[in-house]
Amino acid sequence: MSSHLKEFSGFPKKGLTFLNKIIVNNSKEWLDANREEYERVIVTPNKAYVEEMGEHLQILVPTINAIPKTNKSLFRIYRDARFHLSDPIKTRIGIIFWQGSGHRMQSSSFYMHYDPQEIFVAAGIRNFKPTLLSTYREYIQNEERRTALHLILEALKAKGYHIPDAKYKRMPRDCDAEDSNSYLYLMGAMYAYTTFTPDESFHSEAIIDKNFKIYEEMLPLQQWVYELTLHCDTEADVFRQ
Repeated sequence: MSSHLKEFSGFPKKGLTFLNKIIVNNSKEWLDANREEYERVIVTPNKAYVEEMGEHLQILVPTINAIPKTNKSLFRIYRDARFHLSDPIKTRIGIIFWQGSGHRMQSSSFYMHYDPQEIFVAAGIRNFKPTLLSTYREYIQNEERRTALHLILEALKAKGYHIPDAKYKRMPRDCDAEDSNSYLYLMGAMYAYTTFTPDESFHSEAIIDKNFKIYEEMLPLQQWVYELTLHCDTEADVFRQ
């Protein structure tokens, strides 16, 4: 990340206008016809943001993955055609910075997505797949880890951040409902997030400092989740042997 693609100067207002246009022109043909504008007002500033924020995040996590390419730090603009025949183009833009060598969506990350109405900023993992869910439930049976997680979440909530609602209603087998902080067993993800509407900071380089401050405050949770993924990787290595 030593050579910049382009200096980041904020997400252009024309980018949000372009996303609004997708809502009423949601087709591959329309996007192909407007590819040059898409590259200019969406792709180019997104790549510049990944480079700039990636350099900032290296202060917190020296091994962070910040790769300004599609299917890396940038998400594809196309939805899965198997499920979205009528609206194949996404109307929100996602950007992710992840830690570790695993799949980016099952790695502890710093995340943002935006659309014309809302900016969503988060850290952690937004959905546990079965293997990681199983590891998470086993991992927090250790009271020290469970308590540490609870305290991290309480501190983040005290700062105004949100955590997802419990995904499950029934206590998993082998998990004691009487344990301290047993609500954690019912989670299907582990992340904290905040939202705000696009403002002038979003359209300037100020969004770097604004989001970095959020990520810095969320770092204890991001690191707790990273330790969880390392535990999952270790279990997988043992199973392979």
